[in-house]
Amino acid sequence: MHIDRTVFRDDHEMLRTTARRFFERECVPRQAAWDKAGCVDRETWLKAGKQGLLCVSLPDEHGGGGGDFGHVAVINEEMTRAGVSGPGFAVHSDIVAPYIARIASEEQKQRWLPSICTGEQILAIAMTEPGTGSDLKAVRTTARRDGDHYVINGSKTFITNGLNADLVVVVCTTDPSAGAKGVSLIVVETTREGFRRGRKLEKIGMHAQDTAELFFDDVRVPVENRLGEEGKGFAYLMAELPQERLSIAISAAARLEVCLEHTLNYVKDRRAFNQTVWDFQNTKFKLADIKAQAIAVRLMIDHYLDAHMRRRLTLEESAIAKLFATESLGKALDEMVQLHGGYGYMLEYPVARAFVDARVTRIYGGASEVMRDLISRKL
Repeated sequence: MHIDRTVFRDDHEMLRTTARRFFERECVPRQAAWDKAGCVDRETWLKAGKQGLLCVSLPDEHGGGGGDFGHVAVINEEMTRAGVSGPGFAVHSDIVAPYIARIASEEQKQRWLPSICTGEQILAIAMTEPGTGSDLKAVRTTARRDGDHYVINGSKTFITNGLNADLVVVVCTTDPSAGAKGVSLIVVETTREGFRRGRKLEKIGMHAQDTAELFFDDVRVPVENRLGEEGKGFAYLMAELPQERLSIAISAAARLEVCLEHTLNYVKDRRAFNQTVWDFQNTKFKLADIKAQAIAVRLMIDHYLDAHMRRRLTLEESAIAKLFATESLGKALDEMVQLHGGYGYMLEYPVARAFVDARVTRIYGGASEVMRDLISRKL
């Protein structure tokens, strides 16, 4: 499927070539081992850092690539096209690192960012709790001020990079009576006493991604580990969520396109009742619908990607992008699994793997229902 994309420059396409080679050479051969282990080896993180594929949009004076969000999009697209799942590069580079780059003090940036950009230190963000999902104002993990330290107590779940993480940005309440204005962000080193990791969570898809529970039992953290001002955490989260949601939408668009290609190749080769599956009118009509969806998603995502590269993407627009891209992907994947017949249920086929891996895109980063609520507020 060819679309003339004008959102990328030559430097973006040069990075695309590097990223494509990296994922094909370093990740695809390791995918099966990662799936079995439920975790990506740290050597791959270091290789990604050496190739300049981590934190590409962060300033070069702190070890980043000095690029823009177009470079981020290229890496996300190529990882998706290669069928690689597990490396939490996007969470590390595109979700957590920007909090540090934008709201941390200069001392904090110098302390953390260089090793983050090389992959020596891996990042996670701890938002979700066992009783709290999309409602970030309701977090129950507390950070009580005690002199020059905070004492953190609570638990988090569904944390991507939870097993590998060296630094965790913890969303906690520093003033339980203040609601959203009592939420703060505190960086916790995973070597601190009282911090422990729970079990690796077993998911229906993305088996190589190390998703874990985290526990904080009287974890003492110096006040200088707080990001930004106390009580401003919710505002910081709201400012960064549009980028996270656009990243999810970008990957969804790429996954839709590559799965359409795989499905076309399959149905034109597979035979049933003395003809190919492609020869049935139903197949052609189903795939025509999916192509129309794929083009609509692509044009929308590139429009919003261009807006975000100019720092003009709104919270509502990011919600529209995520909702439309992930819901379109989910419906299309169900149809494409069906067109594969029994083989569509076998994980050795890309469409089956995409089917289970992509289901979570309608949940994380804000569930589709939350996206609809955000959009409806502007109606």
